[in-house]
Amino acid sequence: MADTTNGDAINRAPTADELRALFLLDPEIVFLNHGSFGACPRPVFEIYQDWQRQLERQPVEFLGRRHDHLLDEARARLGLYLNADPADLIFVPNATVGINAVARSLALAAGDEILTTDHEYGAMDYTWQHICHKAGAYYVRCPIPLPVTDAEEVVERLWSAVTPRTRAIFLSHITSPTALILPVEALCRRARDAGVLTIIDGAHAPGQIPLDLTTLDADFYTGNAHKWLCAPKGAAFLYARREQQDWLEPPVISWGWPETAFARRGGWQGTRDIAAYLSIPAAIDFQAAHDWPAVRGRCHTLAREARRRLADLTGLPPVSPDAPGWFAQMVSIPLPTAEAETLKMRLYDEYRIEAPLIVWNGGLYIRVSFQGYNDERDLERLLVALSALLGES
Repeated sequence: MADTTNGDAINRAPTADELRALFLLDPEIVFLNHGSFGACPRPVFEIYQDWQRQLERQPVEFLGRRHDHLLDEARARLGLYLNADPADLIFVPNATVGINAVARSLALAAGDEILTTDHEYGAMDYTWQHICHKAGAYYVRCPIPLPVTDAEEVVERLWSAVTPRTRAIFLSHITSPTALILPVEALCRRARDAGVLTIIDGAHAPGQIPLDLTTLDADFYTGNAHKWLCAPKGAAFLYARREQQDWLEPPVISWGWPETAFARRGGWQGTRDIAAYLSIPAAIDFQAAHDWPAVRGRCHTLAREARRRLADLTGLPPVSPDAPGWFAQMVSIPLPTAEAETLKMRLYDEYRIEAPLIVWNGGLYIRVSFQGYNDERDLERLLVALSALLGES
């Protein structure tokens, strides 16, 4: 068997211990919060640092003469991974920037509506509220109550809020507060038939679930590579359908602006370190070399077990059926009413567990992420900690 400490492929799915040795995480912390900012394995991080060294060794050559070609190569690899034409992709630092680029380019008129759910990431709610306020438009949040039970019911409930004034539907592929996989493919298909734009926030999708942008057929899709794909921080992408690219402005207007091609207009964003973008192929290779479908499957099993055992502990029902169509490696699990910030601090300070506590629609949830470096021991420590802390409240 090959030595996994240097990131080489092995002959079977790696264990959590083998993968843990490849990450830079503090070994004293039970890290159950991969979903917030991700974590980059050492072999990928070393390639990232090598790109940075190349930049500093000859900045003019790197940025002035190699920049476009290097980004083209990285986009080509990413396009293969996403089943998307590289010409329809640009790199952005994070999904927030990607959504902002679309929202700020969309010419809204007074009375127009952007339709969404009440499960969206708070920063994106702020973005759309700001854009709509400036235009005199409306940001319409359609409630999707928990527990969800049927994907078609979710589609019908959201679609019932579509009106003749709906310009676009904005949705998370995997929601941040509730960690639900929404039926975005069905909604994109229905919206296309009705002539309504679809804008998908895929911050948590790449690397956590299989992603085929051609089949999904959204008008716009932005996703982070630095979360579940395990690329360095500051690596993300924005995809735009060809017929929507003419009016989409890049995040930064710079030397690429006179170009007609989407990837060229958004390629040069001023003087910046592009090493994180260039490291995305290394992250893809790392997961391919370590049988990531099997790793994801093991993590999904842990997520299922966490839902079941925490439900046994609290007596509270889960937020969705026990099916991979609703969740993957990240789950939000309801907890009894408690002071969220205090409980989170005690989890960390007393038990060295990193996991977010989320207040959503008046309820308290713990969002637990399982990545390849986690195993049953991490889940046991979480259960011991919550049993003790909740027993005191």
